[in-house]
This record gives sequence, structure tokens and C-alpha cells, in this order.
Amino acid sequence: MIIPKLALRNLLGAGLRTWLNVVVLSLSFVLIIWLQGLYIGMGDQIKEAQIDVDYGGGQYWHESYDPYDPLTLEDAHGAVPDPIQNKIDKGEATPILIAQATIYPEGRLQVILLKGIDPAQTVVNFPSQFLVQENGEIPALIGTRMAKSAGLKIGDKVIVRWRDAQGTFDARDVYIAQIMKTIVPAVDQSQIWIPLETMRELMGMQNEASLVVMAKDIEELPVVSGWNFKSLKFLLADVEYLIKTKKTGGSIIYMFLLLLAMLAIFNTQVLSIFRRKKEMGSMMAMGFTRGKIIQLFTLEGAFHSVLAGIVAAIYGIPFLVWFAKKGWAMPEGYDDFGIALGEKLFPIYTAGLVFGTVMLILIVTTIVSFLPTRKIAKLKPTDALRGRLS
Repeated sequence: MIIPKLALRNLLGAGLRTWLNVVVLSLSFVLIIWLQGLYIGMGDQIKEAQIDVDYGGGQYWHESYDPYDPLTLEDAHGAVPDPIQNKIDKGEATPILIAQATIYPEGRLQVILLKGIDPAQTVVNFPSQFLVQENGEIPALIGTRMAKSAGLKIGDKVIVRWRDAQGTFDARDVYIAQIMKTIVPAVDQSQIWIPLETMRELMGMQNEASLVVMAKDIEELPVVSGWNFKSLKFLLADVEYLIKTKKTGGSIIYMFLLLLAMLAIFNTQVLSIFRRKKEMGSMMAMGFTRGKIIQLFTLEGAFHSVLAGIVAAIYGIPFLVWFAKKGWAMPEGYDDFGIALGEKLFPIYTAGLVFGTVMLILIVTTIVSFLPTRKIAKLKPTDALRGRLS
């Protein structure tokens, strides 16, 4: 225990130099945890929103369906297979029919996606209950982004034109029954939702769908020809890649700050070894081995991270807790980027994140503290007492 006590005493005895290094290193602690927590929170928020509103427990796609290629939509539909239809009848899945269409708000032309969904579905958290048809009119549901771009409001009527299964163009008036507010652009931007059976009748596609959304936690997933099941891992792959890219970019920032802190500690160690040659000679004369002295100086440097962790906890914990509760308000117009973030972004700090950050800084600090001490291995007691260091 004498080595750790002596190392801590020497470190505290260095005064202002020690505390400057500690403060800079503590900033690395807080910044790494804050940024990583922000990215974890971003990823979880996007995933939860898309699963809750759009993806459910996964989706069956018609073999011709490609959401990134609108030219395939004309053929991307087919009769729902019996095994999947059984799930729909049990309320464990809901079909969605998608087609390209054109609307003419106030005489303007706008290309959209026309989507049909069952008003009674409970598979996803989607306000389809507003699509219950009354008085022979076709109700339509749009999002706030679509309402803004088309200049529509509740009660407005708009002409929708589409091409049916036989390739014939047809058009009908729909009225805006409700405008939903959702953070998921995938169910909002440039699309109008109408009742599924009405759309099937208008399109001449009885009992057909483009995709089927499965409920969460469904254990038995039937295998059917002509339909491909897309798991949440596949559907959320873009989100995972986005968060990975963000973490890589953020790491450059805190690694730069960490590099500055390590450089300061390295210089402190070099200066300490140069100025304390006689002290090392005296310790050797009292029976300290070179290994013990190397251990002493390495511990002195490593204790910077311990003190930094304590300082970071003093001001970092209140800051991180406050930020986790308040969140980060997103700038206006950010949802137009197509990312399901909502009005505020809330970070998530996990035990693994905190422990990993502490271990990373402790290991790096220890290595940086050890490197300058290699000169002590060649130190002779007589040279050290004379103030010489080869």
C-alpha cells in the first residue's frame, strides 16, 4: 500500500499542474458519455417510433415490392396467402395496399402514394379509426407534413387519380377526415390513407395487398411463396447504419479532447522524471527497486484518471441527469429530413457506456503514464544522486 499512498501524495503535491490535467481529462469523461448517450437515445427513439407506427413485428412484402423503386408499385400487389390471411383474421397482422396516384389540390398537381389500411386494425399504433366510411364519401387520413405540402386541412376535398389493375385511369373525390401528427415521416410524407376495402374495390384488387404488417412478438411466421418476410433487423438496418456513422463522427471530437489530455499527462510525466532524479536516487538508496519506482511514477499518472472521474462525477452527473430529463429540442424543419426524431431528443446513459468510458480512459492514461518511465529502467543510483539521467 505504500506505493499507491506515495503516488497519490506526490500527485496532489504537484498542485495546479495536476488539477489542470484532471479538469481537461474530466471533460473527456463527460463529453464521451454525453455524446454516446445522445446517439444511443437517438437510435432507440427512431427504432421505437418506427416499430410502433410502421414496422410492427416485421413485414411480409410482395416479391415485386420495393419501397425505394416507385416504378415497381404497379405490379407490387397480390392475393394474400391463406397462412398470412389466418393471422389477419386473428388480429395478428394487417394488410396494406399501395399504389401511385395523383392529387390536384387547388388546381396543382402532386404525385403521392395512395395507401389502403383496415380502419379496425390494432397491429400498429396508427389512427386508422378515422377511416370509417360514412355517407358514401371516401374518408382520407394524412399527416401534418402532407397537409402542409398540399395545403389541405380537415374537411377539405381533393381529387385523387390512379390507375387500376386493368391499367385504366380513374378518379374520385376524397375528404380529409383527420390530420395526424406523427414523428415517423414514412407514414406521412407525400401519401394519403384511405379504407383498405374501398381502395381494393376502386383498384379492382380484391383481397390483395402490397405488404402485410405483423404484430409484435409473433412466434410463428409462415413461409409462403411470392412473399418475403422482412425482419426488424432488415427494416432497421438504415437506422443502425445512421447511428454507427454518427458515433464515428462524434468519436473524432472526444478523441481529439482525449488526445490533448493524454499529451498533457505525458508531458507532466516527462517533466516529473527529469526534475526528480535525486528523489529517485534516494529511493534506490533506501531499497526501492527500479520496478517499484516505475510502478510509482506510472500510478501517479494513472491517478489522474481517478481524480478526473471524481471531478467529472461532481459536475457531470447533475448535468447528464438534467439533460436526460429536459432533452435536446430539435430545430424547426428537422423532421423534413425523413428521420423519426420528434420535437426533442432524449439521451440514454447505460451502465455499460459509463463503465466502458471509465475503463477506456483509465487504460489509456496508464499506458501514457508508463511510456516515459522506461528511462528509469536504465537509471543508476549513483547517477541519479548526482542529478544525471541518461
